[in-house]
Amino acid sequence: MIYSLAPMEGITGHAFRRVHAECFGVLDRYYTPFLPPPRVGSPFGGKNLREIDPANNEGLNVIPQLLTKNADEFVWAARELAELGYAEVNLNLGCPSGTVVSKGKGAGFLRNLDELEVFLRDVCDHSPLPVSVKTRLGLEDDSEYERILELYCSLPLAELIVHPRVQKDRYQGKPRWEPYGETLARASFPVAYNGDIFVPEDASALCAAYPVTRHVMLGRGLLANPALARMLAGGAPASAIELRQFHDRLFGAYQDEIGGNAVFRMKEWWFYAKCAFADPMAVHRAVRKVRKVEEYKTAVERIFRDEPLAPVARFHG
Repeated sequence: MIYSLAPMEGITGHAFRRVHAECFGVLDRYYTPFLPPPRVGSPFGGKNLREIDPANNEGLNVIPQLLTKNADEFVWAARELAELGYAEVNLNLGCPSGTVVSKGKGAGFLRNLDELEVFLRDVCDHSPLPVSVKTRLGLEDDSEYERILELYCSLPLAELIVHPRVQKDRYQGKPRWEPYGETLARASFPVAYNGDIFVPEDASALCAAYPVTRHVMLGRGLLANPALARMLAGGAPASAIELRQFHDRLFGAYQDEIGGNAVFRMKEWWFYAKCAFADPMAVHRAVRKVRKVEEYKTAVERIFRDEPLAPVARFHG
């Protein structure tokens, strides 16, 4: 089974990937949070370049994800990525954010299938790297996926990663496995599953229903339980000592990268990580209002001293 880390904006960047691999073992694949391609003729720069800098991803199988509806810029970015040594590029057709969707990107691109078809055929024909896609089922109703899947099946995709919700669901309700199963039955290219794999029993149920499942992408479940991939492979849950070590290394990496703003980045992580504790709301209250580094360190010390871990770390929003 292939286990990969989902692209999650603001959280699963290069610092998180590196520290997680050091503490809990290397996953099979890591997808970057979406990157806007540079303009044609320009290189990646700033934080986007840091995200894909090979030096920041050494030893990890990283697949950059692009967010765009401009085919020329996608192909140009793919060429830049190929020169950096990457072997695949992923297109984001799944982001449900209202800001992204309103610009016709992410899941918003699924609104106009004629335009999307022209785009996909162009990038598949001209990209120097194999093109994979991460998708939702549509914007409002699962029935939209019939035409979307028909389009995908007509293309030479490297892989299709299916998050079986529509955009308006965001992350509410249960993913619908049937469209994922339909994709497995019809696609000639590899297919991956993403959505609500929070404990080993979730993955077992998925594989029992669809035994040909070969790739499971982990997102919120792994943020709540950083040992999730290890547990899926039959290993042990995270101990309190491991979780503390992971926290300290991650906080240190963020401080090196963004200084005092590391507190705010860590609070984004705690939104998920609180679920590793028996009383998530107590953890939430402990870190909610802290702003300064020393206040934050005091709050964290109190959490790991006073709050026991949950018997099972499972994300719940």
